[in-house]
Amino acid sequence: MASPGFFTCMLLALFIGIWPCHAQNVTLSVYYETLCPYCSDFIVNHLVKLFHSRLFSIVNLRLVPWGNAVLQSDGSFLCQHGPNECLLNTIEACTISVYPNEEQHLSFILCLERLASANKLNEWINCFNTTGLATVPIDCYKSGYGNVLENQYAAETAQLDPPHKFVPWVLVDGQPLQEDFKNFVTYVCNAYKGEQVPEACHPLPLMNNSLKKATPSYPVCYAT
Repeated sequence: MASPGFFTCMLLALFIGIWPCHAQNVTLSVYYETLCPYCSDFIVNHLVKLFHSRLFSIVNLRLVPWGNAVLQSDGSFLCQHGPNECLLNTIEACTISVYPNEEQHLSFILCLERLASANKLNEWINCFNTTGLATVPIDCYKSGYGNVLENQYAAETAQLDPPHKFVPWVLVDGQPLQEDFKNFVTYVCNAYKGEQVPEACHPLPLMNNSLKKATPSYPVCYAT
């Protein structure tokens, strides 16, 4: 049986036209770069868990495709894995902007990162057909607006406190998970204070000091 809080949220949604319970969602922020193999692995094999067991219902996802890139004095970008990474960072930034629905743009990014992992980057444009999205992000890139978005992401990444040391750099409600980023589901579930707890959270242990200290070391792309 649904809780009274759930019905309260439904009534508020009907009368004021919004879903206020989303304010209780946990913000999951992922700072990454498209051609870092460890970012691709995280997105394809771990972040994909958001599609499982209604986990998306308690998460506000923020993807920030800038990573360890450098904004040069002439305004151009220098990306850790070369010009193709700058191109694909911008394409993903445009996709996030054009398709703000989190499940839509994550589906596209998952497709692209799978191709990156399989060394099939020349097929990335097919991800629009695969996900059923129009190619408007390419127009965004060609118009130069993608560079505006990337400048915004560069500024946001530079303002991280503490600064990011590597990518993927994952935050839950503003708190960096450091080396324990692959354990993000546990952190999300423990940060969620709402009543509609998804199935994915039920078997997870409560966060404790020993768990926070037990941070395994995974391969990452370090900032240079």
